[in-house]
Amino acid sequence: MEPIRIFKTLSNENRLRILQWLTEPTRHFPPQQEEDIEEVGVCVDSIRRKLEVSQSTTSQYLSKLEDAGLITSQRIGQWTYYQRDEETIKEFARFVRDKL
Repeated sequence: MEPIRIFKTLSNENRLRILQWLTEPTRHFPPQQEEDIEEVGVCVDSIRRKLEVSQSTTSQYLSKLEDAGLITSQRIGQWTYYQRDEETIKEFARFVRDKL
């Protein structure tokens, strides 16, 4: 876990919103036809529609979150699904609690 990288990643409002939405995906996203939202994560297109930005912008946000270790991706067929990486998030929360 790289705290500086995570702080920089979360300094963008849309990236922070994505991470917050992924905490409760069934509350923030419509049901997916292809896969169970709780089991495999949220499809990139659902995130794009909620953000109301382009596919490339959404992909950039998700890439930064994944590079920081805050989310994981899983490709199933032609779709990519995203979930929070709870272990990294817990480790970061401990860092903030203990070191700041």
